Amino acid sequence: MNLTPLAIPDVMLIEPRVFGDHRGFFFESFNARAFADATGCQETFVQDNHSRSSQGVLRGLHYQVQQAQGKLVRAVVGEIFDVAVDIRRGSPTFGQWVGAALTAENKHQLWVPAGFAHGFVVVSETAEVLYKTTDYYAPQHERSILWNDPAIGIEWPTHVEPLLSEKDAAAVLLADADLG
Repeated sequence: MNLTPLAIPDVMLIEPRVFGDHRGFFFESFNARAFADATGCQETFVQDNHSRSSQGVLRGLHYQVQQAQGKLVRAVVGEIFDVAVDIRRGSPTFGQWVGAALTAENKHQLWVPAGFAHGFVVVSETAEVLYKTTDYYAPQHERSILWNDPAIGIEWPTHVEPLLSEKDAAAVLLADADLG
């Protein structure tokens, strides 16, 4: 696999080695030893999640104040623009964001360590997203930061108002967020 640290070096774009021919393709979507060797992350993934969304759906920016989750994200159908926001107090990149296009075609994955808020918007007609987490979902600890917080300034690749859940529409600005 090829690993590329993004502008926030703890967030990494992972490009797996894909073997393809006239029959189709094969690649290892996850290998614990290779992942640990490449990222230095020794955490164990405990949960796999699968979501399907329509074009324009924006999910996020989510995080947990306890049981913080690292996430390994990939699109298996369609295309998303995936975003990580550093919410680690004291970090030199606190409040900054990075993003990457994840598509079924490019097979790229984004490693979002614990201590980051995470979200994505669906760019294609539909998208299905799989992601592994390093801790279990704990709804009592989940929080959301507003997707368009001007202090963060995420450049979402959409020119229309995104479709949000009630929870995400009621999210708070980073300045007002409960960061644990």
